[in-house]
Amino acid sequence: MAAFSRPSPRATALAVVGLAFFTDMFLYYLLVPLLPIYARELHLGQMRVGLLFGSYAIALLLVTFPLGRYADRVGRRKPMLYGLLALGATTLLFAFAKTYWLLVLARGLQGAAGAATWIPGLALLADHFPAEQRGKAMGTAFACANLGVLTGPPIAGYLTQGFGTSAPFLLGVALVLLDAGGRAFLLEELPAPKSERLSPWVLARNPVILVFSGALALGSALWAVLESTLPLHFDAVLRFSPGQIGLCFAAAALTHTLTSPLMGHLSDRIGRKRVLVTGLLLSMVLIPLPVFFRHPAFVVGSMMALGSTASLIMSPSSPAVADAVEQTGSSSYASAFSILNLAYAVGMMVGPLVGSALVQLLGLQTALILVGLGFGSYILVVRRVTA
Repeated sequence: MAAFSRPSPRATALAVVGLAFFTDMFLYYLLVPLLPIYARELHLGQMRVGLLFGSYAIALLLVTFPLGRYADRVGRRKPMLYGLLALGATTLLFAFAKTYWLLVLARGLQGAAGAATWIPGLALLADHFPAEQRGKAMGTAFACANLGVLTGPPIAGYLTQGFGTSAPFLLGVALVLLDAGGRAFLLEELPAPKSERLSPWVLARNPVILVFSGALALGSALWAVLESTLPLHFDAVLRFSPGQIGLCFAAAALTHTLTSPLMGHLSDRIGRKRVLVTGLLLSMVLIPLPVFFRHPAFVVGSMMALGSTASLIMSPSSPAVADAVEQTGSSSYASAFSILNLAYAVGMMVGPLVGSALVQLLGLQTALILVGLGFGSYILVVRRVTA
């Protein structure tokens, strides 16, 4: 009988981070199908709903930079374990919260836990994988996160229909326990390298880090713009049912999930900059495309193309930032990824505001054409860096 072979540290790190990212996004999206129930039972207006969702981003932004510096000082394992405690607490709060402010507290804790998952998680991958393999590794971790986006809402919806609003979060607690096993027993800390620790303020002056953080902000803004504008168009103009609208976005999320590792690997082979520029070029055509179709098959096809384009824009960003940190002679990956985390949150918040304002002023077709041209114009910024 062959002896049991322990997985390599790289494979273990990728498995632990992939599970952590899946768990984080699965739990984040559990709330989405439950929102109408909470709004009805707690008599929530649009502003209070906005605050409930915004509390995640507020907490995430507050802890991002301190957490990045902490993870560079003490290692990746401790902050990921602390984040897991916060994630377990927030999931239990969601399961039993019966008041609005407890829900807000739970969502805020979820944002802090998310930062404690993503920042040290990406830094852990940067620690374990060399530059020529980082794109594929990080793209695979992002694919795991996207799988959580795909599965969280439908599972939450079905469990709520059958067992009530607590059921999805009780399943979430079980998932947190599984995640805890990975983080506590499989995660190995690499010896801290004797290199200079750089603060986020110093790293933010690096042009590569700035440019690719901007690209990630564009990637998160892309989803935020589409999610805040296209459903209304699909409903009012195309007369799509809620199920058909969900299918359109599920198709985009599916192709984004499948292509993230591929685009990350491609950036390892041909360079981060080339992959990003390709995505920006395609976005000029593809962002407005769903609005010009009427047949459901063509709309779904255009959404799938957008999912792949999002991978071209987002997948090179994290490995490019890690490469830039490595070239400074430092290992302050967590501090650098706190900048990425900030950029992602900013894109998520600004995207719906800009998209909605343009739609109100100019109409959906013109607004999305301008958004596409805005993405394309970012190529002028990307051309100034080498990555």
